[in-house]
Amino acid sequence: MKVAVVGAGPAGVRAVERLVAAGLSPVWMDEAPDGGGRIYQRPPAPLARDARTLYGFEAKRATAIHDTLDALKPRTDWRPETLVWHIRAGAKQMQALHRGAQQRIDFDAAILCTGAMDRVIPVPGWTLPGVTTLGAAQIALKAQGCGIGRRVVFLGTGPLLVLVAYQYAKAGAEVAAVLDTTPFATKARAAPGLLLGGATFAKGLYYTAWLKRHGIPMVEGITPLAIEGDAQGVTGVRWRDARGREQHTACDAAGMGWGLKPEAQLADLAGVPFRHDAVQANWVPVRDDAGRTPVPGIYLAGDGAGIGGAEVAELAGARAALALLQDAGHRIDPIDTVTLDRRLAGLARFRAALERAFPFPAHLARSLPDDAILCRCEGLRAGELRAAARAEAATGPAPEMNRAKAFTRVGMGRCQGRVCGAAAAEILAAELGRPVPRIGRLRGQPPVKPIPIVAGAAP
Repeated sequence: MKVAVVGAGPAGVRAVERLVAAGLSPVWMDEAPDGGGRIYQRPPAPLARDARTLYGFEAKRATAIHDTLDALKPRTDWRPETLVWHIRAGAKQMQALHRGAQQRIDFDAAILCTGAMDRVIPVPGWTLPGVTTLGAAQIALKAQGCGIGRRVVFLGTGPLLVLVAYQYAKAGAEVAAVLDTTPFATKARAAPGLLLGGATFAKGLYYTAWLKRHGIPMVEGITPLAIEGDAQGVTGVRWRDARGREQHTACDAAGMGWGLKPEAQLADLAGVPFRHDAVQANWVPVRDDAGRTPVPGIYLAGDGAGIGGAEVAELAGARAALALLQDAGHRIDPIDTVTLDRRLAGLARFRAALERAFPFPAHLARSLPDDAILCRCEGLRAGELRAAARAEAATGPAPEMNRAKAFTRVGMGRCQGRVCGAAAAEILAAELGRPVPRIGRLRGQPPVKPIPIVAGAAP
């Protein structure tokens, strides 16, 4: 049986571990030079640091993932630096780019562990040099041993906001402010559910307390107004506090993010249907609790199937592998599956509380000024999308996301709407007076990421 696993983060590692234990040797691909995923990303050898310094409280878990990864590599067809850019589930084929060379991967079953990316709300000035997502700021620190600036403002909401600020401050960077768009009262209401997180919740409290103890301004319930600067870079962030007073924080870089969204393009190309998750405010591929999708032979695990975090990803990777093995006729220990299902169900309750504590602030996207850049790939401004929506609705059926794409080019650039899609959907929904699920989502197209034209033809 030919099995392909895409992704070598926590979900991919635990999925491959179960497959190898069952006697299989899957083709195992990851876009990065090594595995571990973004959360446990390894720096290149010249920048190697001890695990405690690099991963903090997660050092033990990161080391366990890395040790398992290294033990599994020789027992699989391990292919790092491999971008899977297309999948055809009916033909049971993937197209990939491995270190510049085109490859075709045939499979009988595949587990997609494609991870997540930052969810972004455009802010006036967000295209200036020196503005990154929170994830990119974290990658710079982990993989390149540098910060995005000398004096940094972190802006957005969610657990990653506090974590990245803590990591930067611990590394010696000057964190000018942590600006959280979620009011304290919203978090307080979700506190009973957050207690289900145990050690994970305690770590979040620790990071927050550490930042405050070291004099780093942490402000809740803010409204971002603009990131200021010029062609040379960022000079400051202008924002409004919860009492309506305008504030300004000087800085030379800004990292921003409003939670995460699944990197689910391959699932889309494989024909997996999607649903709108109202709690996460994300479109997620349809799967059962074990990771099976309605498309035969396609299984999903980790944040690419719905945001859950690293611990959930490990468990879900193992569970998807067991589902695949069971469907292929292997004997599976029922106690093993029941244990995994119970742990996943418990963590899902904590995740729902996290989403309630840090909800996606749709109002910020809907109030984006007309002259602000919405789609940076195409240079499209928010007002242009609103105008196109009004014109189209006046002459015909109210547009949805893909029709808006055809009329305005929103989401037609290199990122295919990964960055602007969530905000564009909110703007379109507000303009038309329709809920986001009726606005729809941008359909994926191959290649999922840009590739050289010469690599487009399969061998």
